[in-house]
Amino acid sequence: MECNVLKIGVVGCGKIADAHAAQIQRIEGCRIVGVCDQEPLMARQLCERFPVDRWFESLPELLNEARPDVIHITTPPSSHLDMARLCLKAGCHVYVEKPFTLFEGDARSLIALAEEKGLKITAGHDDQFSHVARRMRKVIGDGFLGGDPVHMESYYCYALERSAYSGALLGDKNHWVRLLPGRLLHNIISHGIARIAEFIEGESPRVLAYGFISPLLKSMGETDIIDELRVIISDEHRTTAYFTFSSQMRPSVHQFRVFGPKNGLLLDQDQETLIKLRGKRYTSYLETFVPPVLFARQYSQNVTGNVRKFLTRDFHMKSGMKYLTESFYRSILEGTPVPIPYREIILTAKIMDSIFAQLDQNSSQFEMRCQIPLQVAQTK
Repeated sequence: MECNVLKIGVVGCGKIADAHAAQIQRIEGCRIVGVCDQEPLMARQLCERFPVDRWFESLPELLNEARPDVIHITTPPSSHLDMARLCLKAGCHVYVEKPFTLFEGDARSLIALAEEKGLKITAGHDDQFSHVARRMRKVIGDGFLGGDPVHMESYYCYALERSAYSGALLGDKNHWVRLLPGRLLHNIISHGIARIAEFIEGESPRVLAYGFISPLLKSMGETDIIDELRVIISDEHRTTAYFTFSSQMRPSVHQFRVFGPKNGLLLDQDQETLIKLRGKRYTSYLETFVPPVLFARQYSQNVTGNVRKFLTRDFHMKSGMKYLTESFYRSILEGTPVPIPYREIILTAKIMDSIFAQLDQNSSQFEMRCQIPLQVAQTK
């Protein structure tokens, strides 16, 4: 580390790498010393569009020649484990884009290696650090819920028709997303699951998952990609949660609701609003008149706060990524705790493992049920 300037490297120069580079350049005291991609043209174009010292064709070349202090891994998830392991062994701190790894065991092994090497590692759960998410965390920390969460509801929708790679995904049977254990879900749902993992106290939550292919995708001839998911989660302390992923429900929302023994909260990621839900009811007809007025006041306050942040140039779409990245760098320089506790990273991976295992089992059972009538018919 030269003169307290963190040297940063980025491996993988696709779309999400642009967001990382843009946020890194907003942070004082760091410099992108190199980027790399197995497709040299991708590395070169990123280097030319952002203030990057050099571009490389391989990760070992980047590690050996640029000698970064921190590596951001923004490659497809199947490569995260090997690349992160290589970076840690080279003495680099590591920021891994979501999903952190493909399996819980891999997450545990990377975290153990980081601790063994005296290094730090984090996951790209940047939605957890948006302005509204940080406000929610403070309100909960101040005791607004009246105790530990009793129940949570996390909604994470994905409009396939609006996505940049949906056409390529649906048209290419060998697309890298299709090769993930959870396919489309594996590349997306960690944001919504991480919200729940933050407030689950138990270490071994029970998970019940149900997924299916939407009628829309079926009409397009799709038989592999599950785009509708419903999950029930409960821990040893009887804290419960629902998780919903949908490509079809409208409005397409990204919301989190948390209910305590006294009050509740509603976070809307898209609208950057946080609404306090009063637990105590008003008497008689006041319950129909007062709450709408109070909700209107809260929404007005949210708008005022958002406008204020916009005018001070602190209201960009990836503000959560900047805050997470900056906090991670600070933990390296000052020896403070990492922004995402390792327990939450592991718990998110554990819940996802359970979801995908159940979806695979349900799919196998469905195939067996479909085959039985045919077998019976053949024996007659």
